[in-house]
Amino acid sequence: MSAVANVEMYLKTTCPYCIRAEALLRGKGITAVTYNLDAGGPKREEMIERAGRMTVPQIFIDGRHVGGCDDLFALEREGRLDQLLAA
Repeated sequence: MSAVANVEMYLKTTCPYCIRAEALLRGKGITAVTYNLDAGGPKREEMIERAGRMTVPQIFIDGRHVGGCDDLFALEREGRLDQLLAA
């Protein structure tokens, strides 16, 4: 069995970009560790500190910030996402 990258995603449950990003990952058999920011709080501050951005989603693969939904789909279009997801 091949190893899979650790994927973390900061999201809000009603965010359409978060839903799209999560669906793309799920389609690749990846279940991201998610941090729900619906209520803000310390995880929101952590996301801003780690990503340098205030919008959701913010996605990390093996601790490396890859950006938001558009960035994730760009990696997919460029054929680079699968490589990042394979640990």
